[in-house]
Amino acid sequence: MPGGIPLAWLCAGLLGGAQAAPIADWEGCSAISADAERLACYDRLAGRPPPAAASGAELHAAPEPVAAPLAPSLAPPEPQLLSALSRHWELDDEAKRGAFLFRPHRPNYFLPLKVSNSPNNASFPAAQGQGDAGLDSVETELQLSFKIKGMQGVFGYDNVDLWFGYTSTSFWQAYNHSISAPFRENNYEPEAMLVFRTDYDLAGFRGRFLNLGLVHQSNGRGAALSRSWNRVYAQFGLERGNLALLVRPWYRIPERNGDDNPDIEDYMGHGDLLAVYSKGRHTYSLLLRSNFGTPDHRGALKLNWSFPLVGRLRGYVQYFNGYGESLIDYNHSQQSLGLGVSLTGGM
Repeated sequence: MPGGIPLAWLCAGLLGGAQAAPIADWEGCSAISADAERLACYDRLAGRPPPAAASGAELHAAPEPVAAPLAPSLAPPEPQLLSALSRHWELDDEAKRGAFLFRPHRPNYFLPLKVSNSPNNASFPAAQGQGDAGLDSVETELQLSFKIKGMQGVFGYDNVDLWFGYTSTSFWQAYNHSISAPFRENNYEPEAMLVFRTDYDLAGFRGRFLNLGLVHQSNGRGAALSRSWNRVYAQFGLERGNLALLVRPWYRIPERNGDDNPDIEDYMGHGDLLAVYSKGRHTYSLLLRSNFGTPDHRGALKLNWSFPLVGRLRGYVQYFNGYGESLIDYNHSQQSLGLGVSLTGGM
């Protein structure tokens, strides 16, 4: 009996009663190198049914997508635009820009054309006694004003900042060649301000800050034309929509060695009120002063209108009526209208 026959009987017994297959077929299966194909060959010879084949759709089916988290029913609120007061005094975290950075303080403007109905000839020696040949009713005015935050978070309190400001205002008889077109008056105003951020409601307005300030103002002139005074003040900043109100009562610090203008409070009063309203790119402001302690309520009214021209250049219109348009004119009443341009706003 050939030696391969017992091997076939042995394989048939191991396969549990499967129909015997030719030896060549079994040897052919053993020659297959791939494990899966070799096993399938043995299963086929042994009569074992092949496993159920997966359908093509199952083989190529894409994995189940991971369900995305449900979107919230409401989108997150849009960040609120910073108000004029917040931008000016950096009252919100988004408005903070750190210390030692130049920022506008009061409006910066140049008025090449300014007309007064009553020039103060007594304020300029070269114009005294010249009648109609004195000061021109038409002149120019220039104001430069900036502030710097000296310390953010004073005394360890995040809601208290220390600011320093400076404002220079010049009145120039630019068209008056009869007296050599001089600057008739320059006012210098340095100040220090401790700004406390607040948050309260008052008659529909939101109280945003309390400013405790110390300010010096002078004209740098000597003898009879010297004018200066020092004040401490408390300024309350409130806002409602596009309207901002700044209420500033002050106290004049008495002079120690003589007083160049002892009656200045009779004309400049004991405080002022500034209202600023913005609509689009137009800004309107109203400054009011009044001394209610005098029979005629001496004071002043100033109206400003700023509007866009080209790029960052803005048109500027200013109307003044009352006392104290400049320090030398603190006791002189006049009306004036100026037209010009502004590069930065202020309050």
